[in-house]
Amino acid sequence: MGDERLLPPPVFWAQRKSLLYVKVQLEDCRNPTIKVEKDKIYFKGKGGTENKDHEVTLELFKEIKPDESKYAVRDRATEFVLIKGEDEFWKRLLKEDKKFHWLKVDFNKWKDEDDSEDEVEGTDFEEMMRKMGGANEGGDLNYDDDNADSDDEELPDLE
Repeated sequence: MGDERLLPPPVFWAQRKSLLYVKVQLEDCRNPTIKVEKDKIYFKGKGGTENKDHEVTLELFKEIKPDESKYAVRDRATEFVLIKGEDEFWKRLLKEDKKFHWLKVDFNKWKDEDDSEDEVEGTDFEEMMRKMGGANEGGDLNYDDDNADSDDEELPDLE
């Protein structure tokens, strides 16, 4: 099969005006290769239920500040906090305007442009960066991994 392309792992994202949250959902990925550049993120690692190699290059919609951005490799996923080059909402994560089956919105972290951002962003973000500290420290970023299917909850009946 010659040129066998590696599967992209599932990627979840959300944004604030000044930053992006990106989560590469690849479990038990011990030593991924990660490159954070001003216009793209590269991730390659082995993990998941079948312990296969996965690879993805995210060509970003706009530029970020790689030296201010951070990531942390966790048991369940690798999480990035990417600082945008300019404070503005992006209309999508990637440069290419098409749907990718492996790219999804992280609704737990999503905020719309018109949502109030009072103290939430500040503390949330500071706390997250503090916990991320070194790129590979343990700790949890408040992702309810165990509740990943929170959208399965019973919704109240509409009157």
